[in-house]
Amino acid sequence: MVTSSPGEGEEKEGPVIRDRRRIDPETGEVRAQAAATPSAPEAPAASGDGATGTGDEISSLKAQLSERLSDLQRLKAEYDNYRKRVERDRVAVREQALGQVLTELLPVLDDIGRAREHDELHGGFKSVAESLEAITGKLGLVKYGEKGEPFDPTVHEALMHSLSPEVTETSVVEVLQPGYRIGERILRPARVAVADPDPDAGKSGDEADGRSGETGEAGEAGSGEAGESGGTAGGDGA
Repeated sequence: MVTSSPGEGEEKEGPVIRDRRRIDPETGEVRAQAAATPSAPEAPAASGDGATGTGDEISSLKAQLSERLSDLQRLKAEYDNYRKRVERDRVAVREQALGQVLTELLPVLDDIGRAREHDELHGGFKSVAESLEAITGKLGLVKYGEKGEPFDPTVHEALMHSLSPEVTETSVVEVLQPGYRIGERILRPARVAVADPDPDAGKSGDEADGRSGETGEAGEAGSGEAGESGGTAGGDGA
């Protein structure tokens, strides 16, 4: 009985190596299989018409790019203007709302000022008044109007008018009611009494000097006449 060893009649498995070199290392010739492989087609040489077409395309792209850049710049400018306008409107609305609230508080501030002038701010009322003035000051409320400052019709309201030799221009001589403003907005003009320079002030002084001179000359003349009359009377008596 003949026993066959395992593995007889079966092919041995192992790594398969394929030589795909185009040139035979022994002969140095190109192998037939590599020679049969078609080579890649060569790119056609650029003709003059193709170069011209490419230049036109580049010019067109540059024109489109310039147009898009101009559009973006214009859009950015419009957005910047819109943002500035919105910010300006927001500030204006805030000042308007704040001005309406502070305008309602002006009579209270006037009462506090009159009480202070008459020395009637005492105790808790004084603390409340000072707190209210401090809060309105933080909100931007500014009190103005001083005696002696030049009269400005844009911020002053003249209730009384007079002439005075003590001023050289139209000036405030008395503040009847102080004015208030917030920022550049006038909430209430200052109500004042104004005085203009007196045009007759210089003339009155000259006339007074003239009258004084005439009085002196008349006195001297009277004294001379009295002396002459005394001398004549003495002669007659003799």
